[in-house]
Amino acid sequence: MQIVEQSISVAELQQMSNTMFGGLVKAVVDIEKGIMVVDAPMHSDQEELLLDQDSKQEHLWGINLFPDKFGTDSFIVFDSMINMRPAWENHSRGVENDHTRAVIIKIVHQLVKR
Repeated sequence: MQIVEQSISVAELQQMSNTMFGGLVKAVVDIEKGIMVVDAPMHSDQEELLLDQDSKQEHLWGINLFPDKFGTDSFIVFDSMINMRPAWENHSRGVENDHTRAVIIKIVHQLVKR
């Protein structure tokens, strides 16, 4: 697992995706700190790492990145079991709040560089 606070290249993500089924890289984004964790088989492992780094549960959202689709709307897919949070009005594995999705997209675009 790798915490991304500054930047990560699409090439690095591509290399990580080669070890995952489906050519994806799992990531968990902390929308409060503007960071993410990449490169683990489970979003829950990444979530645990960020919680150990004093992130707050309500700010952590799981996504999948598809490096081959960088630059398209298909680059980021909102799909993770950690996103199921009925207490926070999120009843699916996606991210139902438009503002939260927009913040995640902005953070990912700031961190991932060609």
